Amino acid sequence: MSVINFQPTRFITSAPEISKLPADEGIEVAFAGRSNAGKSSALNTLTRQKALARTSKTPGRTQLINVFEVKPDQRLVDLPGYGFAKVPLEVKEKWQLALSEYLQMRKSLRGLVLLMDIRHPYREVDQELLHWATDSKIRVLVLLTKADKLKPGVRNSTLLKAREAALVFGGDVTVEAFSSLSKLGLDKVEAKLTEWFNDPNPVTADDE
Repeated sequence: MSVINFQPTRFITSAPEISKLPADEGIEVAFAGRSNAGKSSALNTLTRQKALARTSKTPGRTQLINVFEVKPDQRLVDLPGYGFAKVPLEVKEKWQLALSEYLQMRKSLRGLVLLMDIRHPYREVDQELLHWATDSKIRVLVLLTKADKLKPGVRNSTLLKAREAALVFGGDVTVEAFSSLSKLGLDKVEAKLTEWFNDPNPVTADDE
């Protein structure tokens, strides 16, 4: 399996809807999560770039589908944050539509990185997204972000509970603790994404 270097990743485009995205071919791994869950920070940490993805302490700043190219036919996608956002309802509904269309219709989507604040995991919308992904046989890496906010003992027990809770959803779900500040879990993210990009069409139990 060839190890992927994420550092050369470059921004390609921002799109308000999937019709404006690059051609639906190759492999994409999407990053999703509630507003302010740490998606942009995680992308910057993964690529060793300080400002590849814009970060903000204001929830709801990621309003578009942002696409980054790792190398030809391999892309990372930053999806609009869902959940809390102090924006007009019509704007919020537009974001949600873009998110829903991408997840349901994008054929090049091969894996979903779902980010949840380790202090508030498995909110209702997170669970809905997890159910959808496993029902659609899309692999999921759950990252419990801001893990540096908890002491090691609490962090480890929270991680174990989150892994146990993930069993309810079935499918291919991996749960890891992650911190953009301390780089905790970065090696796990790199390994999982390398696996997905090298094995885009795994054989599932249903296929055998």
